Amino acid sequence: MSTKIVIYDTTLRDGSQAEGISFSLEDMVKIARRLDEAGFDYVEGGWPGSNPKHEEFFQSIQKIPLKRTKIAAFGSTRRASLSAADDPNLRALVESGAPVATIFGKSWDLHVTDALRIPLEQNIEMIYDSVKFLKEHCEEVFFDAEHFFDGWKANPAYAISALKAAEAAGADCVILCDTNGGCIPSKIQDALNAVFAEIKCPVGIHAHNDSETAVANSIVAVQAGACQVQGTINGFGERCGNANLCSIVPTLRLKLGLDCLSDEAVANMTSLSKYVDEVANVVPNDKMPFVGRSAFAHKAGIHVDAVMKQPLTYEHIRPEQVGNARRVLVSELAGASSIVMKAERYGVDLNKKSPETKDVLDQITRLENQGYSFEGAEASFELLLQKSVGTYHKLFDLKSFRVMVEQRGTDPEPTTEATLRVVVDGQEMLTVAEGDGPVHALDNALRKALVQFYPEQIKHIKLTDFKVRVLDAKEATAAGVRATVESTDGKSSWNTVGVSANIIEASWHALVDSVEYGLLKMMAKENGS
Repeated sequence: MSTKIVIYDTTLRDGSQAEGISFSLEDMVKIARRLDEAGFDYVEGGWPGSNPKHEEFFQSIQKIPLKRTKIAAFGSTRRASLSAADDPNLRALVESGAPVATIFGKSWDLHVTDALRIPLEQNIEMIYDSVKFLKEHCEEVFFDAEHFFDGWKANPAYAISALKAAEAAGADCVILCDTNGGCIPSKIQDALNAVFAEIKCPVGIHAHNDSETAVANSIVAVQAGACQVQGTINGFGERCGNANLCSIVPTLRLKLGLDCLSDEAVANMTSLSKYVDEVANVVPNDKMPFVGRSAFAHKAGIHVDAVMKQPLTYEHIRPEQVGNARRVLVSELAGASSIVMKAERYGVDLNKKSPETKDVLDQITRLENQGYSFEGAEASFELLLQKSVGTYHKLFDLKSFRVMVEQRGTDPEPTTEATLRVVVDGQEMLTVAEGDGPVHALDNALRKALVQFYPEQIKHIKLTDFKVRVLDAKEATAAGVRATVESTDGKSSWNTVGVSANIIEASWHALVDSVEYGLLKMMAKENGS
């Protein structure tokens, strides 16, 4: 390993500026603790001079013993009309109790003349005074050179003079910011070369993603000599987001062999990504490199066949290195190799030439032609597989169902009622239940029928999500629909699918698969199989 690359996370401050994201105080503390467990060097906790919640965070985090992470407070250089000692924002940084202060200042002459509307030299004095004041009160001070790359392109001498002022005042690191996110890697390289010709203190990079180059720009900056990388988990941030540390860290560690986070931390990167999404109440991006659900998913039969023989044929790293897992997607494009590999995961021994394999492929082709999709409904696929190989055990038979939706008088919401007739172990059951909509009512009616036969198992199965997609919008209200149901037993979750021209019937098929899969799974576990 070469020089240590410092990882500086700004999810709690920059990341919270993303549209649709708002962390509570409890959320901020949870994420900070998780980042500390992962070994992040610095976590930026927010701007204590801007709002009470950030001030409360700094008070709360001081009561928590962190193992490795240093907390940084964020702010700006002093106001033009005040001395550093009298500036309330700088005082707030000191009073926050954070050992590290990170302040931003203007390095683009356009911002000085058109936004601050002060002389260029006065801005340089503000940078120097602010850093010097903070160095007298904080363990470390970092200077974020805002809009550095735009400033360097417009006026290289002035942009670098801003860095020199921070360095002369004692800054522990100057961070070059691509604030508008419009720079490309080659310009990052050129700018870093120019900076290192005149600056001796450590240099960092803070990139935004408006040109989809934030990760690339950060990597190039490190290769050019930067020793600190700032970014956010999952690339959260204003506009198009910040540099994504979930991509940067694995690249630095696994591709370049650089000393940043530990191998153990990198191996937990996928779980960290999911954790932050969960706390932020954001739907995970399946397509995210390294940590996304689709990052190591294989669909084409040729790909799957090759991966079975040698994973490196279609995987740039082992998924386990980042805590992810290989997935084989079953579809009409899948070959026999996909079926065999998928079956092996479920403990079913098949080969590419077996009749069961052909039967599964034929069924998938036929069903997907009708609108089914098994890529996101692996529980439905496993039931289909069990039926083909003869290991399926039917738990109940549907005789009939009826769903009624009625608006009663002045009630604010319609009432939905489902009547269900099923046969379980030769015994016919008739149940009636209400619900918040047809699917919920059917789910309640089915549970009432099954609870007498599977009381312990059924109580653990919960429907957690329900989606409907119109298959052919041109058909308007006569179009077929695909319903997807997600359920959980509290320990794991699974997805099932149903298709019909009737939305209730499509939902019923997905619901039946979901409940049946959950029951069979728990019964198999109880039987030790």
